[in-house]
Amino acid sequence: MSQERGYARPRARIETLVDLIFGLSLSISAVALITASPPLSTSDIDGRILAFVFTASFVITAWMVYQMSVLPVETNFVIYLNVVMLILIAIIPYLLYNVEFANSTLSVEESSVIRSYASGLFAIDLAAILTILATFSHVISIEEKQLVAPELARTFRRNRNVQAILALITLSSLAPFFWSLTLFAEPVRLYIWIIPVIVYWARRSRQARSSPGQTV
Repeated sequence: MSQERGYARPRARIETLVDLIFGLSLSISAVALITASPPLSTSDIDGRILAFVFTASFVITAWMVYQMSVLPVETNFVIYLNVVMLILIAIIPYLLYNVEFANSTLSVEESSVIRSYASGLFAIDLAAILTILATFSHVISIEEKQLVAPELARTFRRNRNVQAILALITLSSLAPFFWSLTLFAEPVRLYIWIIPVIVYWARRSRQARSSPGQTV
């Protein structure tokens, strides 16, 4: 993978830690399916599986983007950003769990308030992750640093721009209108969150077709 990005280096310890946190976040989401209260209907089973897929799609996509944007140097700035991103990734399962599942002991109004608050925090969380990834892409794209080949630097600049735009789109979902407006009984805010996932995999598929073996 390092050679595909135009540089070769030993694997940094921070990357190993990041991979561990991504794996734990995915595992926590799977454990939540097992430890949850027994389903009351077949729709409960379907809903929980969809909730897991929903959560896993964010964690896996974020991990894939990180693998393509990891910096080949370890400065204090890079380490701090990685630490912040680890925290943001680690709380994804908790936030989405509170968005996707209502507390049966609360009234409909109380449950809606908690879900809305958790969804707002997740929107900020996701936007912050995208911003950090855009920062990584920006640093890699600076040609004066010569971290990657010039042609790859241009690709990383495009990635930076896309990630920054997606961060703004995600933040726009904080508007109360997107929580009160529903589509198929779910707030539109949730559908906006899917946009970064769709955009990433669509761009990756297009790049794979145009430049086999050099997908960034």
